[in-house]
Amino acid sequence: MLTYARWKYVVLLLILIVSTVYALPNIFPQDPSVQVSANRGAVVDAALKGRVETGLKAAGVTPKAVEIDGDNLLVRLSDPDAQVKAADALRPELGNDFVVALNLASTVPEWLQELGGKPMLLGLDLQGGVHFTMQVDQKAALDKRLEATAEDVRVLLRDKRIRYQSVERRAGNTVVATLNDADAAEQAREAIVLAQPTLQVSADDRVVTVSMSDAEIDRLAVEAIEQNVGTLRNRINALGVSEPIIQRQGEDRIVVQLPGVQDTAQAKRVLGATATLEWRAVLDADAASARDTGIVPPDGKLYDRKETGPDGRPIPILLSKRVIASGDQMVTASSGMDPQSGTPSVSIRLNGAGGQRMFEFTSENVGKPMAVVYIERVPEVRVVNGEEIRSTRINEEVISVATIQGVFGKEFQTTGLDSPKEAANLALLLRSGSLAAPMDFIEERIVGPSLGRENVERGMTAIKYSFIFILGFFLVYYRMFGVITCIALLLNLLMLVALMSWFGATMTLPGMAGIALTVGFSVDANVLINERIREELRAGLPVKAAIAAGYDRAVGTIADANITAVLAGVALFAFGTGPVKGFAVALILGIATSMYSAVSASRAIATLIYGGRRKLKSIAI
Repeated sequence: MLTYARWKYVVLLLILIVSTVYALPNIFPQDPSVQVSANRGAVVDAALKGRVETGLKAAGVTPKAVEIDGDNLLVRLSDPDAQVKAADALRPELGNDFVVALNLASTVPEWLQELGGKPMLLGLDLQGGVHFTMQVDQKAALDKRLEATAEDVRVLLRDKRIRYQSVERRAGNTVVATLNDADAAEQAREAIVLAQPTLQVSADDRVVTVSMSDAEIDRLAVEAIEQNVGTLRNRINALGVSEPIIQRQGEDRIVVQLPGVQDTAQAKRVLGATATLEWRAVLDADAASARDTGIVPPDGKLYDRKETGPDGRPIPILLSKRVIASGDQMVTASSGMDPQSGTPSVSIRLNGAGGQRMFEFTSENVGKPMAVVYIERVPEVRVVNGEEIRSTRINEEVISVATIQGVFGKEFQTTGLDSPKEAANLALLLRSGSLAAPMDFIEERIVGPSLGRENVERGMTAIKYSFIFILGFFLVYYRMFGVITCIALLLNLLMLVALMSWFGATMTLPGMAGIALTVGFSVDANVLINERIREELRAGLPVKAAIAAGYDRAVGTIADANITAVLAGVALFAFGTGPVKGFAVALILGIATSMYSAVSASRAIATLIYGGRRKLKSIAI
């Protein structure tokens, strides 16, 4: 008998409604926009909106809208040319307190966004995206390495119980250790050579000199680029950007292309950020006197706290030069809220070396204060005599001073952050690793589709007309069952687009080929069903029995053919990269939707049309 359970109709109706809701956002175009977001300490408010509107008016740019969107300010524009002009006008106007970035703003209605609706992501070959060229500051990488070498020498001398007066950096990429006893110089040299075999070490009287060879400096430069590329890849993965392009360019540049990024200001801030944390001991000395007189203890360093004193100036604090642990020793970090203070916090887990040093320090200093230093490197651009001069400003601020209540090692929590968003960003940076050197954005632009807009339009046109041809053929050849097949094919496409939008899959040109292939699978399945029904009718079965038998007996063949294709898609997804994965995702999802639409949905429609007729002698097939 030709029957279809009522609960299956309910499921089909729900699938149709849900698919329509999640596929609907793809019909809304995106607005070229400029997004302004605040750096640490700045605020996005009505005053900023007024400044932006004034700056755009002076530049002769008429925006579609200027609106505050959460923590960002969004300037919607009519075309990409106005977008670039607006960004160029706002960057010098707002300075380093704000990040100005190109963006593509969604026009999906709020009610649809609240339901979780979002448009399908498009790859660089179809939509284009944002292009960044970043220059690595190799001198900063060398400075960072020399500072780390100086600290390693201090720790090594203490561990070997070799008394020293000072360990400091000198000109010429050297670190000089001045010892108390000349007899210990050779012992110190041998210990440093054993611990740092790639460095050049010499001893003369009470002075041990550690320097880097030219080959070591060149190796460090290459490692800085490679580490930055790896860190950028981790950060972009954390942002959830699909199919990014990250590659080295020349000796000191990195090119990053992000397809269809919604929040380019966030991407720009996270990509170039070098924010990290350091944990240091608090010295028992008069910090205010040290600030006013300029006399700082040899083993101390003067910092400012977040809080201000009665005179309106930040409260000074003296910390030890020795770093207990830093963000470079991070294993994982997560943001949250501190249950005791109710303030944003970051939960930290250090590696073995960092955890051991933290354990040793807290074991010896229970009841004493320890400070957390927030370090941020901010790139600056100044115009001198008509030429751009790029530099880096380092902001160091003590965000938290707490008394050590007990001994701890690898895992602990840091508080004192301004907002949950700041805590989340810091946790992301710590998780993804530190940059070997800060980077400057020397170029930012919107890039068009890599295959060319004309080629993309031709591909879309070819798919559209081939689909129309298939529908026309079915309508003529199978008549009423051709109508049923056409409805099933349209439902298949609707479900596929909805699934890809919901999963956040990136649509590339190979993905479009995967969709075209799945349409072919759906066509094959419907042809098998329709031809099976015709065979049963020729064999003399009653009409309803022939329809039911056609569906029942074609299912096994359809399942065998599609399951083998799914296995091929799984293999492509597991071992492929980039466009190959995009093809595999479209193929797997498309086969799943085509099997349901061809076998179940089309049977539901056929049953709805013919199942209730009592005297059915023939059908149009």
